[in-house]
This record gives sequence, structure tokens and C-alpha cells, in this order.
Amino acid sequence: MNDKIIDFNTWERGGLFQFYMEKMRIVMSLTVDIDVTPLVRFVRKNGMKFYPAMIWAVSRVVNAHDEFKYGWDAEGRLIRWGIISPSYAHFHPEDENFTKLVTPYKEDMMEFHACFLRDRERYRELRAVVQDQPVNHFDVSCLPWVRYRHFDVHVFDEGKFLAPVITWGRYEAEQDRLVMPLTMNIHHAVADGFHLSRFFKEVQELIDSLSE
Repeated sequence: MNDKIIDFNTWERGGLFQFYMEKMRIVMSLTVDIDVTPLVRFVRKNGMKFYPAMIWAVSRVVNAHDEFKYGWDAEGRLIRWGIISPSYAHFHPEDENFTKLVTPYKEDMMEFHACFLRDRERYRELRAVVQDQPVNHFDVSCLPWVRYRHFDVHVFDEGKFLAPVITWGRYEAEQDRLVMPLTMNIHHAVADGFHLSRFFKEVQELIDSLSE
């Protein structure tokens, strides 16, 4: 998996990381409207579900950049994962509960989509967090009932959760586009505003490429 334990003596971000872990623990949150029209058309054309397709899209961008793949191993060492997979909520409208599970990231959208459907069926009776989830994960959720303007998640740990927390809301028609709010929360120890902004830019570029 090409996981790498971080050596603070050689890591170019080591000083910034230690400052934001020891002096000023900050989590940045940004919401951007994304045009999901090409993705909606793509999934409808191919008989797919929007939710797993969107999970794949953000997962692909997350996995393209080191700043989104940091975490802690079992010995408490800072590690950069070779691959990081989405831990997502699957909502059950019949009883308003959800299942929290991980589908391993796949670079191919169709392969990931098939694995998502398989995992959803496997745990469809569960109303809990699936046990023994891999530690190399980031968090994904969706609020399909509202098109919000801002959304923030507070992770009440010791301020050491480093992986992205990604959320999106309902998409709505805006002239000839379908526009959807997309949010990322990320620890300032591992990423800056530049990295946060690039995430949204590349998600939009990836979605736009589906119309080509």
C-alpha cells in the first residue's frame, strides 16, 4: 500500500505540523457549490446510483494528494497512507437510522460502484458502525434533504483527527445546471487553504470530464 511513517527531521511540513498540533489546533471548513450536472447525466445514462458515484469522485481527488492521507498507526506514529478509503453513512429511511461502513477505494468508478452496492446489501440489516473498519479512512456523509450554505462538523477527540470530513447536500436546478453544496473539513496541521481550495477545483474538473 506504500504507507509511510513520517520522519519529522526530514518532512518539509514538520514545523507547521508541530505548530498546529502543539500550539493552535485548527480545523478548516469550506463549502463550495459544485455543478454536478455531468455526473447526474452520467449515472442516469449508465444505470448507476448518484451517492456511490459522488463518493468515488471525492475519493479519487483525496487519494491524488498526500495532505489528505495522514493518520496515526496502532503505535501512535504519524503515517501517510498509500490509499485512503471512504467511511460513509448509509441511511435507512424506514427507521431513520444508518449504517456506517467502509468500501475500499477503487480507481475505477464502475468497480467501486459495484463494491458499494455489494457492501450496502451485506450490511443492510445493521444499524451501527461496522466493526474492525480499516484505520486508513476518511469520513463521508450526505444531507440530501437540504441545499445548505454552510455545514461544519466538530470532531470531539484530542484534536488529532487528520483525515478529511466531506459532506454534501441536495442538488437543485439553477438555470440550466444542477448545483450542489460540497463541504470539506480538514486539520490545518496537514493542509492549508490552498490545498482545501484545490480539492474543490479538482472535484469539479473530474465531474466535468464525465461529459467528454
